[in-house]
Amino acid sequence: MNVDKQKHHEELVDTLQKLLVKNYDAEKGFIKAMQEINHTELKGFMQRQAAKRNQFATELDKELHAINARPENEGSIAANLHRFWIDVKSIVSKDDISSVLEECLRGEKISAEEYENALKDFEFSTHLRTIINNQLSKIYRTIEDLQQLEDISKLQ
Repeated sequence: MNVDKQKHHEELVDTLQKLLVKNYDAEKGFIKAMQEINHTELKGFMQRQAAKRNQFATELDKELHAINARPENEGSIAANLHRFWIDVKSIVSKDDISSVLEECLRGEKISAEEYENALKDFEFSTHLRTIINNQLSKIYRTIEDLQQLEDISKLQ
């Protein structure tokens, strides 16, 4: 493999790894949020979001294997801090659904930004661009849903 192809491959692997780790983080964040909320419908929503992020991670894992890369298998330190923040907020404001939703929304906005940057900064194949755009559109939908849920929770 020539130097340019090798560099491109390494950058591709690095970009996909970052998105993969972001999905592990989001999945764990939604699971944590689900554990903090005492509201049946919201628990179901958080569970569906965690499952969606697990599916995203599975898709990216498969693509990394397809290009002979070994996928990461855990989340980031930043996400551990974010989940700690959800813990602290839930202790301070027990049963304050809006605080948990706010943290989920913040996390999803960061995810969307990372996806947008990856699409802007890297020249993906059509196949990978389609996968990443599809995942990003679902993240946008989750952001919209969280904003609506947050607005509703503030009315209660």
